[in-house]
Amino acid sequence: MDVDLFDFDLPPERIALRPAVPRDAARMLVLEGAAGMRDLHVGDLPRMLRPGDCLVFNDTRVIPAQLEGRRGEARIGATLHKRIDLRRWQAFVRNAKRVRIGDRIDFGADVSAIAEARDEEGGFTLFFEGEEPVELLLERAGTMPLPPYIAGKRAVDAQDREDYQTMFAQKDGAVAAPTAALHFTPALIEAVQAAGIGVEKVTLHVGAGTFLPVKAENTDDHHMHAEWGSIDAEVAARLNAVRERGGRVIAIGTTSLRVLESAAMATGRLDGWAGETRIFITPGYAFRVVDGLMTNFHLPRSTLFMLVSALMGLDRMQAAYAHAIAEGYRFYSYGDASLLLPR
Repeated sequence: MDVDLFDFDLPPERIALRPAVPRDAARMLVLEGAAGMRDLHVGDLPRMLRPGDCLVFNDTRVIPAQLEGRRGEARIGATLHKRIDLRRWQAFVRNAKRVRIGDRIDFGADVSAIAEARDEEGGFTLFFEGEEPVELLLERAGTMPLPPYIAGKRAVDAQDREDYQTMFAQKDGAVAAPTAALHFTPALIEAVQAAGIGVEKVTLHVGAGTFLPVKAENTDDHHMHAEWGSIDAEVAARLNAVRERGGRVIAIGTTSLRVLESAAMATGRLDGWAGETRIFITPGYAFRVVDGLMTNFHLPRSTLFMLVSALMGLDRMQAAYAHAIAEGYRFYSYGDASLLLPR
């Protein structure tokens, strides 16, 4: 498909620089069935679902994967985006022309890394020196990897350590938050469960590639970055049972959706699964497991806007985004939510 079909104009003032307080006070645009839109709030979610439905969250934890350092006199920035092994990460590197294979980059706080093989994206594999776990090194020297549309407008600060982490965060490895789940609070989860709605968790370690624009003119020519995900066999069995009873599987965020659809068999059943996924969902995709999606508002020409258009229809999503812009909804990672229920 022509990537231009997924373009739209977003006024810069619609980009949220801080989350709503409390988190579940954010607005929520609801699209249900073939027509109509409702302007609600995230706190209204329990009454928009049915007893027997199940919400699926991503339990990845964002690591402070943004590093600023020096190679000699040159300033070097690195954003880790994929773990290779215990001491090696692939990284997007700023000012990469000043780095050669074998160079040591000093990130301060007694944290340094050797630039190993260069990749086709212009980044490097970084080997972190020493014996301490890399996660401890990052806690010392790294900052939260806020998306460029936020970090380009204000400095990352201590509040982001809390704001850019969901209440479900358990497993270290993400360099971008599963932002739909940022809206949830313990009180909202209690209300969800009191309404007879289940809660399950899967894992997708979100990579920095999620911020990269689609540069190709046609979706067939776009290269997706791999991300590592998993679903436990017990969780898969419970989700199969939800659907067998007539309940709906509602993904909270596109990251949870990508795990579920990556793990699904052709029959629509789930089993335990772990591995890398490059799943790229565009209009025409036949969803196997997911019956609905709660997600934030995404960038124009992005793979995530393509995904929601696959779920609800491109014309419908273009109209929904136009409505959201006109009504003052807040966009992107710290912004408002949408609830998409295609049938």
